[in-house]
Amino acid sequence: MYRQLLILWCVLCGFGSMAQAQNAKKYTFTHGDTLRGSLSPERACYDVRVYDLNLRVQPRTHFLSGYNQITFQVVQACRRIQLDLFDNMNIDSIVWRGQKLNFSRENDVFWVRFPEELRKGSRQSIRIYYNGQPQKAANPPWDGGLVWRKDPDGLDWVGVACEGLGASVWFPCKDHLSDEPDSTYIRCEVPAELTCVANGQFLGQKNITDSTARYDWLVSYPINNYNITLNIARYAHIADTFRTAAGNVLKLDYYVLKNNKDIAAQHFKQVKPMLKCYEKYFGEYPFVRDGYKLVETPYWGMEHQSCVAYGNAYKNNKQGFDFIIIHESGHEYWGNSLSCTDHAEMWIHESFCTYAEAIYIEELWGKEKTIEYLKEQRKRIGNKEPMLAPLGVNYNYWDDSDNYFKGTWMLHTLRHALHNDALWWELIRGLNKEFLRSPVTTAQIIDFFERKAPNTLHWRPLFEAYLRYAQPPQFEYKLEQNTEGTWQVAYRWNTAEMAFDMPVEVSIGGSKFQRLQPRTQWQYVAISAPKDPKKFEVQVNTDLFYVGCKALK
Repeated sequence: MYRQLLILWCVLCGFGSMAQAQNAKKYTFTHGDTLRGSLSPERACYDVRVYDLNLRVQPRTHFLSGYNQITFQVVQACRRIQLDLFDNMNIDSIVWRGQKLNFSRENDVFWVRFPEELRKGSRQSIRIYYNGQPQKAANPPWDGGLVWRKDPDGLDWVGVACEGLGASVWFPCKDHLSDEPDSTYIRCEVPAELTCVANGQFLGQKNITDSTARYDWLVSYPINNYNITLNIARYAHIADTFRTAAGNVLKLDYYVLKNNKDIAAQHFKQVKPMLKCYEKYFGEYPFVRDGYKLVETPYWGMEHQSCVAYGNAYKNNKQGFDFIIIHESGHEYWGNSLSCTDHAEMWIHESFCTYAEAIYIEELWGKEKTIEYLKEQRKRIGNKEPMLAPLGVNYNYWDDSDNYFKGTWMLHTLRHALHNDALWWELIRGLNKEFLRSPVTTAQIIDFFERKAPNTLHWRPLFEAYLRYAQPPQFEYKLEQNTEGTWQVAYRWNTAEMAFDMPVEVSIGGSKFQRLQPRTQWQYVAISAPKDPKKFEVQVNTDLFYVGCKALK
């Protein structure tokens, strides 16, 4: 890949002496990043409808081969389309209507040329035959690829972890978050002593040779490319069901290493209370037809749709729940159903999903335990860079975990700024309903809050103050004595968002918490004469609000 684009992503803001210093950071992107992350005309001209993966996986040689048949709708008349596959993978041929098509490769992209113009509105299908040894995951799930391990009995144990990296690390696809196939078939041939578990509904097993068997799966809902997965091992199966509030029967299937079947059956009992909690606050489980699966994997975990990867060794945290089960399952709502369209907006997945952990704790153990949990998470906020990153380059270079922990504190803060829990939960549930199984942008989420809860908060500057700037808004105050000898506190918000006027709870001089609504201009509240002006303080309720607080002279 060669250097083509130098983007200086600097958030420089301020107003006089009140300017918030932001971490200006220089990002150098490649032409390959732009090809991977942007919607070129050759990508935007078609809409993927179906992936039909038919693969043979050979764990001993880390080799896979087969084809992906891609059915798509032509959105704009075209003769050339862009698809993605890592350049270390071989493309044997591309077939359309029985004839081989010409194609060319550039970085991890390949361009397919048709012998005639594809008519707008027409439905087309191409089959891409390919093979190779996919990139091996160096540190899954963070540094991703294919995971090739051995189970305790020495048998092969294979998984996939490719969020950020992209599904094109192991199969050809339109690797952009804005376009999800309406359905996906996954047919995988593996050694006969192993089982292949993938997303969606199990369609059946077929012996291909004396030494191999094929497992067929169907995802009947839209799915992110990086959520499409394979899990290959000698699995034991545990089956259960969960009845939703609407009366639907949700299949629960757990695939674990055979030696772990008994411990898994006990440990996974926490799934049903979690599903009940999430249904209460977010709505019915969004993939009822495809069921819910936990699959034991040789890495920590991943939110693969209807096929959650689990590798936390059956351990609960000190709060009494298994973090991987609760967090990764929360992604079924936040990330798998409601999905961002660009990796730069990953806060949509991680902030809401991390907040789901707090909701789970509050539902089962109460608000006091929730605040304790959130305070532990707050220690991990870095404030090094904005949560929103540059668009169109498949951004995956954050230096901190603020999309998780600062994001959940942003939502916790907004809940208490709104000061109306009934409306807050109506908004959270409504957000899932409006964007059920749909891609969504930051702008659409903010617009949703503005439309559904007008005349409550000024949602746009509140969201943007947390998302677009590294440092959180800062509450500033100073103690003043006027010429008549009376005392007052001057207060304001210090933030680049000039319309920021979030209500906040403060204690003035040791008094009980009261709500103020600061703006970015000075406001004043009269107080009694302080006993010792040098020790006078105003404190923000940091149990409920994530903001800075600073006394000025």
